[in-house]
Amino acid sequence: MTPQDRLRVAIDARLRSGQAGGIETVVVGLASGLGRLTDGDEEYLFLAYEGETSWLEPHLGGSSRILPVPTAGGGVDSLPARVADRWPALRRVWRLLPPSRLLPEPGPPRSDGTVEGTGAQVAHFPLQAGFLTELPSIYHPHDLQHVHLPGYFTPRERLHRESWYRALCEQARVVAVTSSWGRDDLVRHFDLPAEKVRVVPWAAVLDEYPTPTEEDLADVRARWDLDAPFLLYPAQTWPHKNHVGLLGAMARLRDERGLLVRAVFPGRRNDRTRALDDVATQLGLEGQVVWPGFVTGVQLASLYRLARAVVIPTLFEAASFPLWEAFQAGVPAACSNVTSLPEQAGDAALVFDPRDERAIAAAIEQLWTDHELRLVLAIRGRQRVAAFTWERTARTFRALYRQCAGRRLTEDDAALLAADPGI
Repeated sequence: MTPQDRLRVAIDARLRSGQAGGIETVVVGLASGLGRLTDGDEEYLFLAYEGETSWLEPHLGGSSRILPVPTAGGGVDSLPARVADRWPALRRVWRLLPPSRLLPEPGPPRSDGTVEGTGAQVAHFPLQAGFLTELPSIYHPHDLQHVHLPGYFTPRERLHRESWYRALCEQARVVAVTSSWGRDDLVRHFDLPAEKVRVVPWAAVLDEYPTPTEEDLADVRARWDLDAPFLLYPAQTWPHKNHVGLLGAMARLRDERGLLVRAVFPGRRNDRTRALDDVATQLGLEGQVVWPGFVTGVQLASLYRLARAVVIPTLFEAASFPLWEAFQAGVPAACSNVTSLPEQAGDAALVFDPRDERAIAAAIEQLWTDHELRLVLAIRGRQRVAAFTWERTARTFRALYRQCAGRRLTEDDAALLAADPGI
């Protein structure tokens, strides 16, 4: 096969490390998985901002490489997109403005030809954003939280999501989601053909980071004073992540059960974090809560290694990376009983109503005090997550790339696309 015959796939990775939460994890896992495939002739171009690729480079391998683009523009030809990239504050102001005829939502920008000029035959948009292109594409809307929890979004933010998601779903040859629940939700809301929406589960990414050494563990203990047992909840402090409910449950455990539980909440600090600091102060929890901010991969892996349990009180989730990571790390977990999480958890985690502080508190107390339960859940968690790997995910996407480009599928490709996704 000549270089001209190779299937070239452009993957949109235009993000800034530490700001995109789980979507950054998606790209890291996808890059790692594709880099391990040695039995194909594909080439993968990761569209990334110039000078902001250090978060991605360690995870590239095989026939993957970075296609650097300027921050302004970044592969798209749209005045709103260029302005928003150059002055992010204007993007925030724009989202707060009410929709009107004078200030319509522009929708996805058009490609400026950068990707097409590389000879790419397929475009993959895993960031919820994207651009309009004539290339066959795969698009990830991730979730429809704005439909189910509209109060957490401004009117313009809801309009933005609706216009972008709908346009990019309509353009896509394949719409990818992480769970059967998410597929059904998307098909209903956008009236998409069911065969167009593919469930391709993610996996945990802890194994993609360096294994913590004893020095790493000691550093994390000393940095955040973690000699005593603690709960872990890694999540950005968006309202739907429901840190408030978890803090309330911790206060109830102290006041009603005499149980003092410490909790560590890694995630990029923002205005919401400061508001949660105030909530913790009002509840008298200052000494029980640690906010490390954004942490490195090895620090996150260390926190999982040291945690007594993981608790995930989210109000909405397409799929939970912290749940997979807890399972992979062998840490017992409890999670909300909403959206796709019960299916993801199976029998490997406790589940609770995230809007009921007493239910959250009861789950925490079980995990905190029942050693035998923790052992059982740790074993089940490892068994549950074992079937979900980034290599399997990458092979499934490679089969979809080939299908989108009209290439012949191997028997393994066909089997992957026909398989039950397991979630």
